Amino acid sequence: MQQQADIGVVGLAVMGENLILNMESKGYTVACFNRTVSKVDGFVNGRGKGRRLIGCHTIAELAANLRAPRRVMLMVKAGKAVDEFIAMLIPHLTPGDIIIDGGNSHYPDTIRRTRELQAKGLLFIGTGVSGGEEGALRGPSIMPGGNADAWPHVKPIFQSIAAKVADGTPCCEWVGADGAGHFVKMVHNGIEYGDMQLICEAYQLMSQGLGMSAAEMQVVFAEWNRGVLDSYLIEITRDILAKVDPDTGRPMVDLILDTAGQKGTGKWTSVAALDLGVGTPQVTEAVYARCLSAIKDERVAASKKLKGPRSTFRGDRKTFIGQLHDAVYAAKICSYAQGYQLLRAASVEYKWNLNFGEIALMWRGGCIIRARFLSDIKSAFDKQPDLANLLLDPYFRKVITKAQSAWRNVIKTAVKLGIPIPAMGTALNYYDSYRCERLPANLLQAQRDYFGAHTYERIDRPRGEFFHTDWTGTGGKTAASTYSV
Repeated sequence: MQQQADIGVVGLAVMGENLILNMESKGYTVACFNRTVSKVDGFVNGRGKGRRLIGCHTIAELAANLRAPRRVMLMVKAGKAVDEFIAMLIPHLTPGDIIIDGGNSHYPDTIRRTRELQAKGLLFIGTGVSGGEEGALRGPSIMPGGNADAWPHVKPIFQSIAAKVADGTPCCEWVGADGAGHFVKMVHNGIEYGDMQLICEAYQLMSQGLGMSAAEMQVVFAEWNRGVLDSYLIEITRDILAKVDPDTGRPMVDLILDTAGQKGTGKWTSVAALDLGVGTPQVTEAVYARCLSAIKDERVAASKKLKGPRSTFRGDRKTFIGQLHDAVYAAKICSYAQGYQLLRAASVEYKWNLNFGEIALMWRGGCIIRARFLSDIKSAFDKQPDLANLLLDPYFRKVITKAQSAWRNVIKTAVKLGIPIPAMGTALNYYDSYRCERLPANLLQAQRDYFGAHTYERIDRPRGEFFHTDWTGTGGKTAASTYSV
């Protein structure tokens, strides 16, 4: 059979279908396969009718319809399904063919798959794709990593379907070896968790603290989206608050149960940070906030027994909303600072040589965390590629300094009102910890040495020399080995 398709896509769920339509609209012929074959026929004869699509009923048929080198993109659920489809594809591929995993796979799996397929002469790409249904169709952010030999063969397709920034630059560039692409996407999702939680905390402060209606808050978020907080998440929050339930006439947001779901990428980000010894408290607090939201029945019962302050907001509402804007912006900067520190640590650990400015550019359009200030992040890393922390960049340092008073007042007000602000509060704790010349870890290390002979360093001796004290007079001179996790 004559090979006709430029690329094959396995998986016709929301993201798969829309990516296929995006590719076809850019001039590519796409072969399609789905485990439930009826979905193939339904798609090709439905949304895909009249387009350059080849519906395939078997993996063998899919492979036979692809030009060499074959490019097959998997848009299936992360985990077992990816390995199953790779196993089904291998017998029908030849050396130099390319398998692409476009799902939210865990980066250690991508590292493993790259290595295993390379041993068989096949090339593997693990790519993050962000933007949801609309992004997949109109232009997502694409973060590919894996076997670099595969990149020239998929670059034209990926960069043509990706979102573009104002000057036409695509939000897609090669990230790095093996699991780099999926790691960057994981960190993107972790930052997304933190951003969403910050917005929700601002919403609760306005709703519960200031007694504002959905319509009043919609005006605030619309105004915020015209300034430095301009972003996709602020934009959709504005739109959500404007939506009215046609049956009851009430704001739709007021009718939604306050229990949040999650798919695990936030948790993966927190675990990766712990493994690499990097502090990302905002991501972790956002994950915990979703966990707490899930125990709705317990919270309802607790609300009837556990008492908090009965204080009401006293002050100028307009002034406070302005302070809240600055607090959200400052906390948002801290969230990205933490995300980039995690990227830096992973780049060193896995020898990925990540380009932090390019990553900011890839996130500038198409993805869920796209925001105006990502241009400022790119500028910061373009000026200083080895920047230790975004907070040290002159622009962001100036923003934080200006916002600090408002930020602290918002947190003080939230505490006084008894309104939880885990992400906003921990952002300030992170900032204060990072700028603190001397933390109380000296006492902590003394405690560790007291009960476990774990040793310590001294301020009057060179770094790298470790000491042990016999604190009780009965402990002897033997110390435990010195190590850090």
